Order: sequence, then C-alpha cells, then structure tokens
Amino acid sequence: MGRNKVLVKLSPEGKFLVDITKNINISKCTVNTRVALLSDSFKLHRIFPTKVDPLVSLMKVEKVPDSTYDMVGGLDEQIKEIKEVIELPIKHPEIFESLGIAQPKGVLLYGPPGTGKTLLARAVAHHTDCTFIRVSGSELVQKYIGEGSRMVRELFVMAREHAPSLIFMDEIDSIGSQRTEGESGDTEVQRTMLELLNQLDGFESTQNIKIIMATNRIDILDDALLRPGRIDRKIEFPNPNEDARLEILKIHSRKMNLVRGINLRKISQQMKGASGAESKAVCTEAGMFALRERRKHVTQEDFEMAVSRVMKKDSDWNTSLKKLWK
Repeated sequence: MGRNKVLVKLSPEGKFLVDITKNINISKCTVNTRVALLSDSFKLHRIFPTKVDPLVSLMKVEKVPDSTYDMVGGLDEQIKEIKEVIELPIKHPEIFESLGIAQPKGVLLYGPPGTGKTLLARAVAHHTDCTFIRVSGSELVQKYIGEGSRMVRELFVMAREHAPSLIFMDEIDSIGSQRTEGESGDTEVQRTMLELLNQLDGFESTQNIKIIMATNRIDILDDALLRPGRIDRKIEFPNPNEDARLEILKIHSRKMNLVRGINLRKISQQMKGASGAESKAVCTEAGMFALRERRKHVTQEDFEMAVSRVMKKDSDWNTSLKKLWK
C-alpha cells in the first residue's frame, strides 16, 4: 500500500483502496474522517469536517464564563478539592506523571439547590481557560430510540476536537438514575446512561477532557456511574453556615450603595438554613426595597425586610393567600 493511497468505506458498496489528489494532506486522513471522492476515478479530493448534531454544537459555550473563585463564597474546601481534580491535571499534567498516578477523569458535585454547584463549575472553566461544554441531562432524553446515545457520542467527539475541554453535565440524575427491571418508558433513558458509561471508559485521562457532573439527588444515582475510574471524587455542597452566609452577603453587596453601619453579621444570623442563592436574593430584594422608596442607598431596614420576604415559610404564603381571597 503506497503513501498516496487510503482505505475508504462507501455505503453500501463496501471498502475501496483509492488514490488521493495532490492538494490533500494525507496526514489529515485519520480514522472516521469524512471525505469526498470523484465519481469517475474514485480519487479522494476533499476532506469534510466531522459531522456533529446542531443541538450538540450549541452546547459548546463560545465565551469563557466570567465567574471567578472570588465570586464563590463559603466554599473554600470545595474549591480546594475541585482544583486538585480538574484544574491541576489540565495545567500541570507533569506532576501526575512524575508521581506515576493516573489523572482523575471527573468529579460529582452534589447538594441542595442553590448551594453554588453551577457557579463553581463556571469558575473552574474560567481559570482553566479551556473549552466549556455545558449540557443538561434532560437535553439527552430524546423521543426516538438511539437519539440520546448518539448525542452523547457526538458530545465526546466534539470535546476531543476542542481539547482541552471541560464537560459540565447538570441534572445528571435525569439520565443516571438507578436501573430497574421490567419494561417501562425509562428504557431509552437507560440506553443513554449506558452510552455515557461507555464514553467515560473510552477516553484516557491524559486527553485533557474533564467531566463535572452536578445533581441534587445523589441517592438515586446508579452505582455504576459513581464508581472510581468514572467519577473519581464526590464533593458535597451543604447549605452555608453563619460565617459562609456572611461571606456570601459581602460578595453580593460589595457593589451596592450601602449606608454606613450596616451589620451584615446580624442579617446572616437571621437567615438560619438559607442557601447561597437565597443569600443573593436577600441582597437583590434589599435593593428593590430601596428602589421602591426612591432612594439611592440601601439601609439596614431594607435588608431586614428582604430577609423576612425571602425566608418566608410556606405557611406564611398560605396565610397570605387566604387573606387575599377572603
């Protein structure tokens, strides 16, 4: 077989050994490359880009997220762990080679809603300066048989082409739940998960492709998805304590026009059990109360009223509805 000949598979005819034209670089003719042949001589005269589903290509975020670690409050331990698993292997792979250990492939972020899982994933993508591919698990649940599995395959093909890349799979419990016996509508979802497991096993950790998965329900995930070698570390995101809430309030209020003497520590003490998202909502609501009063500054009273509104319990909402329709 000469240097100017390649093996091409035509459907449905079969496989042919064909010549290439002078303008084709044979080094680009790799396995699974899409090419065009001349109809008369069957010479290879053009190389096409890889076929990718438009829905999959839309998952790639062109602009790197502008979130930084400074914007994440109360998660110092979680930031340290995700740096070790994701950022360090991409920036300094030689450290793992010198130690003789394999690089981690992926990490699972789990915890209640609003605790900063997505925010931290965006911050990691910003600091690693790699291609950020974000996909929701529900997007991989398709109507027709095989569509979800095909999207998973093309997702990893795109990640390899744009390496170093970071795949962030949110709501992974929508396709990664535990498998059950019997016939049901979840069969196609299980096929999609099996293809995901196959892809996780199919790439080496040295390919600069890292996986971040996020879920609120780790208790329903399949054990095959959680085993080491696929997901190497699981990081818990609990609701913030008082000091963490104070730090989050400081982060989201540092650009606000506050009057002097505002006691954010007192505000954080009133928000027992609040998530990070609720802490951010308190700052936004405080600004809205000031806006309602046509003021250009936010007071302590605005924050206290915002806490009472954001932290209002379901029983209080039911009471309000009863009064409204009385």
